[in-house]
Amino acid sequence: MSPAIVAAGDAEPRLHECPGGPVLVRGAARVQGDDGSWHDTHRPVSAVCRCGASALRPWCDGTHKVLTQRGINPVD
Repeated sequence: MSPAIVAAGDAEPRLHECPGGPVLVRGAARVQGDDGSWHDTHRPVSAVCRCGASALRPWCDGTHKVLTQRGINPVD
């Protein structure tokens, strides 16, 4: 359920999928939201939601932690 992530600068962003959590994006990137709109990030590290439950999509707000505590595997 990961959104599309593409480079926003000259270098490709580095991606790291956290087990049961977000995709960490290192470097400038464009992230596609649920509605198809694109969001730019130029932060050193950005967390992109994979569980679909974040209120800040496409960004992670930590909701996956609550779901995991309730025995729900939000990502896999």
